[in-house]
Amino acid sequence: MKKLLVLCVMIFTFLVAETELSEPKPSMVNPRKFVFPITSADEEEISHVLSSVSNVVKFYGVDKCEVVIVAYSKGIKSVLKESDFFDKEIQKRLKSLMMYDTVEFIACNNTMKTYEITEKDLLKDVDVVTAGIVEIIERQLGGYVYVRP
Repeated sequence: MKKLLVLCVMIFTFLVAETELSEPKPSMVNPRKFVFPITSADEEEISHVLSSVSNVVKFYGVDKCEVVIVAYSKGIKSVLKESDFFDKEIQKRLKSLMMYDTVEFIACNNTMKTYEITEKDLLKDVDVVTAGIVEIIERQLGGYVYVRP
């Protein structure tokens, strides 16, 4: 009986437990900042990154976080207008994230040159930087948390 009571208390504790936010609490003035890479053309990996970004935005609130998604290497395909290589549902989810002002998509120009991609080939509102990896490094140095789901 005692074991059952302990088990019930543990289950109840887990059900009502909430994430405790670190100080300073996220706000419009002090948003949480995250940078996510997309480096693969694999649908599952891209989907996982998009799901993780969605979860972050839902948890913190769109006005209390800033998210940067950097597409480079084979992941550049995720931000192309004509991406027949993956399920249209992925591109639909990607475009829905682009609607948020606090979610930014960035493409690597070095990768674009390698694959002979021009800015016209990219989805609308995708910014281009010289080197995706350098962008990630600079964002981290600027206070962004690197998240690789």
